[in-house]
Amino acid sequence: MSTTYRLAVISAGLSSPSSSRVLADELAAATVRHLSATAAGVSVAVDVVELRPLAHELMDNLLTGFPPPALKAAIATVTGADAVIAVTPIFTASYSSLFKAFFDVLDPESLTGMPVLIGATGGSERHSLALDHAVRPLLAYLRALVVPTAVYAASTDFGAAGGDTAGLAGRIDRAGAELAVLLAGRPARSHAQSADDASAADDFDHVIDFEKLLAG
Repeated sequence: MSTTYRLAVISAGLSSPSSSRVLADELAAATVRHLSATAAGVSVAVDVVELRPLAHELMDNLLTGFPPPALKAAIATVTGADAVIAVTPIFTASYSSLFKAFFDVLDPESLTGMPVLIGATGGSERHSLALDHAVRPLLAYLRALVVPTAVYAASTDFGAAGGDTAGLAGRIDRAGAELAVLLAGRPARSHAQSADDASAADDFDHVIDFEKLLAG
């Protein structure tokens, strides 16, 4: 019997190309590699959610309380996944405002019990602890299951200046293996609330028509 897990990958990078997106893709690849090796018949569908194009919609949601269509689909992709990889750039020793805004519009119960791998990028190794004093507590508040290894990548880690690429590759592989272990053996969730379904759905589908209310 085959099992397909759905992995949602959140990247809060603000530039294009984005180092956060590169790290997120590497973490996803490591997770897929380890999960596929755990048992025959296991496959992984990866859905990437880039937050940069959703910036305006996130602000609209915060101001009005309602997600515009693209954001609504992104939320459904994340909350309907079997596991999440979330990567943010580090600004002023914490996650970016864009990253926080996305988690602010989620239902606080929507990630309960969900395996999550966290990652971050920054210009200096000095900010690596932001993962453990800012990002991990945020996911813990949402009662997600955060894997032990959080992956921080400084600019030098990407090897452009002869950085510690072997160390980064090792951390990515270890974190991907930990997320795969959390997922393996769990039943894949029902995806009735897939992104396509959500984009087609309407929050007011079940509201009784006002004319019918007047008619008694």
